[in-house]
Amino acid sequence: MIRKADTASTPASFEQAIEELESIVRAMEDGKLPLDGALDRYQRGVELVRFCQEALNTAEQKVQILEEGLLKDFSTGDLRDE
Repeated sequence: MIRKADTASTPASFEQAIEELESIVRAMEDGKLPLDGALDRYQRGVELVRFCQEALNTAEQKVQILEEGLLKDFSTGDLRDE
């Protein structure tokens, strides 16, 4: 079972959150957790999924900012002019 102190901790990175999520899924699929333990793991999983969604949204916003005005349509006509 996950200790209460663990449920409040924020992962250090997206990759760490994914690793912990995978561990939770394996433990739940094993089917040997008591009901309280499964509920605690589920709750932690929800927290981790939210963390990952926020991290992905932030990364997507950064990519959009970087791409703004930098990407242009590619056409074969541009190559003939060289």
